[in-house]
Amino acid sequence: MSTFRDRREFLALAGAAGSAGALALTGCGAGSGGGAAGDTGDKGAPRRGGQFRALFTGGGEAETIDPHAEALAIDMARTKAVFDRLVDLDATMTPVPGLAEKWESDAEATVWRFTLRDALFHDGKRLTPEDVLFSFARILDPKATTHFAQGLLSVIDLKRSRGVGRNVVQLALSRPSAEFPALLGTLGTAVVSTRYRDPARPVGTGAFRLKSFRAGRSFTAVRFDDHWGGGAYVDELRILSADADARGNALRGGEAEYGHEMTPTFARTAQADRSVRIVAAKGSTAHAIVMKCDRKPFDNPDVTLALKLLADREKLVEVVLAGRGAVGNDMFGKGYRYYPEDVPQRQRDVAEARALLKRAGVLNKPLSLYTSSVATGFVEAATLFAEQAADAGLRVRVTTGSSETYFKDQLSKGVLGSHRSGAMSIPTYINDRLLTTSSFNASGWRREDFDARFAKAQSSTDEAERTRLYGELQRTVHEEGGLLMWGHPDWLNAVSSRVRGVTAAPPNTLDSARFDKVWLA
Repeated sequence: MSTFRDRREFLALAGAAGSAGALALTGCGAGSGGGAAGDTGDKGAPRRGGQFRALFTGGGEAETIDPHAEALAIDMARTKAVFDRLVDLDATMTPVPGLAEKWESDAEATVWRFTLRDALFHDGKRLTPEDVLFSFARILDPKATTHFAQGLLSVIDLKRSRGVGRNVVQLALSRPSAEFPALLGTLGTAVVSTRYRDPARPVGTGAFRLKSFRAGRSFTAVRFDDHWGGGAYVDELRILSADADARGNALRGGEAEYGHEMTPTFARTAQADRSVRIVAAKGSTAHAIVMKCDRKPFDNPDVTLALKLLADREKLVEVVLAGRGAVGNDMFGKGYRYYPEDVPQRQRDVAEARALLKRAGVLNKPLSLYTSSVATGFVEAATLFAEQAADAGLRVRVTTGSSETYFKDQLSKGVLGSHRSGAMSIPTYINDRLLTTSSFNASGWRREDFDARFAKAQSSTDEAERTRLYGELQRTVHEEGGLLMWGHPDWLNAVSSRVRGVTAAPPNTLDSARFDKVWLA
């Protein structure tokens, strides 16, 4: 079977995922002035006023504004507006102050002290150490199985943690963690009030205060003038659900100010459109095909290696990403701290792959690859990879599922699946996705020896030793794991030409989908 010659031919044959959807938006933005600091090309001082409408892929009834159960990008944007974390991560994955002004640890990195800002909740009450302890207790509640950061923060020993005075919280850990602040900058770690009981009635310290929320429909919040960071510039923030085509049409039609995660095709066409501007963070996400190592035939390392050898990564980047991205090497975190740059780039070798598959006896057994239009490029990459696999005589059947429940369904459906990750530290990725106890272990990679080696790396307070240990873990994943990490796409968002203050930031970092610093010219 021949390969597709270009993206246009591919889309014509495979079909673009998702049709153009109708989008009705009410209200209009208003504002005046120059530009905002931090946004290339902006000049002048920011001014307040107006309504800001941001569009994301929706999740239907599965959407939430519970900051500890956020799972979709649209959830994260809403909770980011209403809540704050103790610590945030900048574009380099370095921890930076959030609600905590500073922090320090003992020599063993088993006790950490965080000094809190003088911050107010939306109900007028001041932030206290008790609020922080309550938040972590809520996250770690064993009955709350949807709390994203539960596994990540299980290192906290709440029984030995306490408040110290009016503005210091002391967190005791069950084992040393030299990078504990970075864990607090991940998803699902927001601080809530001790008075927070009903997710529909959030009590946060964020730059916006909730006005209304309807899952799968809309979210409206208004500026919280007493925010510790100075408050937002816009009066009102609306976050709405729309598919990729509808997001583009709304931006061009003046019905929205921000479109999240736009396609490479839209980015290319937008270059000639003066009404829209693309904000791109280079190579800051990761796309992969996962092989479930706890199921046949991928319990055989020869089979996982064979599929890695079948991938034409350059073609996948060229066709699926329209060239807007970097080639992957079956490890997460390219360019991040602890990424072993000396590992040779894996090259395509169809003959070797076929020999491995033949020896494993899987050439004539079809494999199911479960994907969805939930993320840009998933369906296209799955379809193109199935063609590449056929070059070695391997039959891969692509099936698509619901975008609303894909990431949950993918854990149980198919032996292959589409996978992506936003920006996070390499230790966080391993903790969330590659341990026996990881809730989002889509590759079914469960090895007790790997878990033990990871715990040793986490516990090391010697930076050189920690770097060496994480490098060894990454090499193990590269050689034996179920990640076919084929590319690192540019992170493409779009804004109206009237918008100022949006920066090119990797997803899941401080400045990504951050709307308290945007304003309208």
